[in-house]
Amino acid sequence: MISIPIIAIKLIALSLSLSVAYLAFYAYRRSESNPMFHVSVGFVFIGIGAVCEGLILNTFNTSLFSAALVQAALVSIGMLLILRSVMLDPEQQNI
Repeated sequence: MISIPIIAIKLIALSLSLSVAYLAFYAYRRSESNPMFHVSVGFVFIGIGAVCEGLILNTFNTSLFSAALVQAALVSIGMLLILRSVMLDPEQQNI
């Protein structure tokens, strides 16, 4: 059983991550800048990764190692997307 403070912190992390993703997507729609789109999708992955460990652990009755592995993979994909947006050349922004 997951305790209430852990659920509360995970939901706060999810809401903050999705808020940043929304703002980045809004910026993408206004400027049509591909890096902002990658930032938006990256924060969605990070937000989902923040809450998925407990869900996978309790829903599918997997081991803690498996649930943590899925969470780390989702957060890593999000970080790679954000890193890609930072590393993208200014000339390639609107491809």
